[in-house]
Amino acid sequence: MSDSPLSRRNFLLSTAAGAALAAGAQFALGAEPTTTPASSKPARERRPRERKALATTKTKYSSINVACIGIDGRGRADLEEICKAGANVVAICDIDLDRLKKCSNDLPDARTYWDYRDLLHKEEKNIDAVVVATPDHNHAPAAMMAMKMKKHVYCEKPMTYDIHEARTLTEAARKYGVKTQMGTQGAAVEGSRRQVEYVKSGAAGNIKEVHVYTNRPIWPQGLIAPTDQPPIPFNIKWDQWLGPAPYRPYNPAYLPFKWRGWWDFGTGALGDMACHLMNTAHWALNLSNPAVVTAFSDGKTVDSPPHWSVIKWEFPVLNGRPPVKVFWYDGGLLPPHTLMKGKPFPGDENNGTIFVGEKGTLACGYLKDPFFVDDDQQKSHKPPEKTLPRSIGHHAEWLEAIQGGPTPASNFDHSGPLTEMVLLGNLAVRTGRRIEWDHKAMQVTNDKEAQRYVKREYRSGWTL
Repeated sequence: MSDSPLSRRNFLLSTAAGAALAAGAQFALGAEPTTTPASSKPARERRPRERKALATTKTKYSSINVACIGIDGRGRADLEEICKAGANVVAICDIDLDRLKKCSNDLPDARTYWDYRDLLHKEEKNIDAVVVATPDHNHAPAAMMAMKMKKHVYCEKPMTYDIHEARTLTEAARKYGVKTQMGTQGAAVEGSRRQVEYVKSGAAGNIKEVHVYTNRPIWPQGLIAPTDQPPIPFNIKWDQWLGPAPYRPYNPAYLPFKWRGWWDFGTGALGDMACHLMNTAHWALNLSNPAVVTAFSDGKTVDSPPHWSVIKWEFPVLNGRPPVKVFWYDGGLLPPHTLMKGKPFPGDENNGTIFVGEKGTLACGYLKDPFFVDDDQQKSHKPPEKTLPRSIGHHAEWLEAIQGGPTPASNFDHSGPLTEMVLLGNLAVRTGRRIEWDHKAMQVTNDKEAQRYVKREYRSGWTL
């Protein structure tokens, strides 16, 4: 376990749940964890996605010309949704020439590029909007370049690689008047909106704690950078894949899917799932003012995020909302079982959220309707009214906004602060120390070493 001047026992006992947390999170007190952490499990391979057709039909969005940067994995899913909605994909970009050719067969009229800077320069007059679905380290440079050209931007989560980028992109979206959406697709799902409505209604009273858990990482972490230097495959444009990250020789350990487990390219389990799983809490409680963050983890290296981590954010009073603590558990670890009163934790593959309120505890599987842990309370409560607008589809929200419709739910004014809050957790993980945070100034007030993770340096030729 990472060294930290913060007492592990005090970390747990400082919560409102007090002794319940200490009893439940045995791993932090030296006993066996409640579930087997990911560090002792074999890394799971990514399940291949079913490849869908990219044919488009004539819709009211057909006049919107879109460029897609990154066209595999999440990028392929975004591309399919954009085509399904009827927008006109006129250009695609990927550093894998084999992948680019394969996608071009599906979209023969789309022009192809392997450097997004070339795409944006050459297609500036031909496109209205850009989808960014690269690895995390390229999100901000690509999105910012597009916004400076006054192109609307859909960017995958996390919105950016570091906190400074999140603040900068949020401000840029306002400055250039573009329509934005971060790829938290679950925000459009009924269950997510019901979670927000239950919390906002006060059904559980003032929320004191939020516990968020995930089965990630499902890729290798706790790694040391390889020293061998195999040749770069003919189909890979390695320099363009590195983008703003520090130069290092090509190695298949970094891509296509394993990049999340390297600090220079990804943001670990937190960056992958927290923007999804913490979104409803952020939405319902306006978690935009973290003041203190602490973390424990195991297995991190100078090159790679840990096998597992537990992180705590402390939010002071904001606009009448009482103070609230938020806890994050990854690597297969779970919150204290006492919170569920012996019931199983909700959520497929251990992905969910628990809201601990003054009047009751709400449990929510990822994208599922919430329920009260107490059986009598669940049977007797009256479900709150549906006060939020229902989504026409996450990608369609963005396209509708481009044509003058309502602001998308995950626009950068919402997703920028969410991303900042999420990525602040990695500062505590990387240093292993308490982080005291000045939100307005974006300054770590008690740890100069941690401040270097707020804003990275870019490699020559790449800029924000």
